This record gives sequence, C-alpha cells and structure tokens, in this order.
Amino acid sequence: MLASTKTNSFLHIRYGAKIMSKLNSLNDLLLHELRDLYSAEKQLTKALPKMAKAATSEALKEAFQEHLAVTEKQIERLEEIFTELDKSSRGPKCAAMEGLIEEASELMKEDADDMVMDAGLIASAQRVEHYEMAGYGCARTFARTLGLDRIAEMLQETLDEEAEADEKLTALAESEINVEAAQAGDEEE
Repeated sequence: MLASTKTNSFLHIRYGAKIMSKLNSLNDLLLHELRDLYSAEKQLTKALPKMAKAATSEALKEAFQEHLAVTEKQIERLEEIFTELDKSSRGPKCAAMEGLIEEASELMKEDADDMVMDAGLIASAQRVEHYEMAGYGCARTFARTLGLDRIAEMLQETLDEEAEADEKLTALAESEINVEAAQAGDEEE
C-alpha cells in the first residue's frame, strides 16, 4: 500500500496534477482565499497596461493606469497580511482571473468601433472588479470571524478600493463611453 501511495504521489508530480492542500479549518480557507486573491492581483498587473493601451478614451486609459497603481498597493497589502500570518503567498494560479483576462484579450482582438471597444473594456474590467469584491468580501468576513481584526480592516480597505474602481467605471460608461458607443451604432444604420 505504501508503494502505491508513493507511485500516486510521483504520478501527480510527474504529470502535473494539482496537489491541493486540505482545507480543515476556516484559517485554511482564509489562506486559500488570500493566495487566490494574490494570484489574481498579480495577473491583473500584467493585464491592465494592455487594456489601457487598447482603450481610446483618455479618461478610460487614465482609469486603467490609476487602478494599476492601486492594484500594486493591494499586492503590497496582501504581502503584509502574509507576513503577519507568517505564511507564504505561494499558491495555485487563480483560474477565474485567468479566464476573465482571457475574455478581455479576446475582446481586444475584435474589429470594433473605438467607443464600442471601450464599452467592452469597461464591461471586462467590471467583471474583474466584481470577482475581486466577492473574494475580498469573503476573506474579510473569514478574518473577522477568526478575530483577525487588523487583517479584516486591511481587506476592507482593499474591498472599498475595488468598489470605488467599479463605481468610477460605471460613471465613465454611463456619462460618456456607452453614450458614444450607442451613437456609433446609430451611424451605421
């Protein structure tokens, strides 16, 4: 039986199967969520410059660039949390963020009117923000439940920043981008 276990472990490592740690406690789940968020934020730092480059609205370009700076601070905040917990930030790649970024990349390959593309970029960015808000909200609640008040406050700060980014994108879409995108469609008819 022991040989079988060794063989299975070897096969898992050899053929790249994901070996997940067991989630035995809310502490384990919090750490899992934090690592997922860390991976998501790291991926986002690579995607935001591409989205800014694809945007034609100067206000949208600026919003993406500003959020990149905020995202970098959020990564530092997460690193501070890992230090406080005395845990590594290393974990599996966030598949959800990878998928959201892939969808945005596919959108950017489309042949679209400039304002229609900008409207699509906002929609892609808001999907990311909503994913992050859900993750940070859960992590914050786990931290509160565990009595990790300082960590909960730090996660709430990031949650507030994500909500603010979402609100800015909504305002930009409703006041400018979507209006111009709708007019682009009217011009073609």
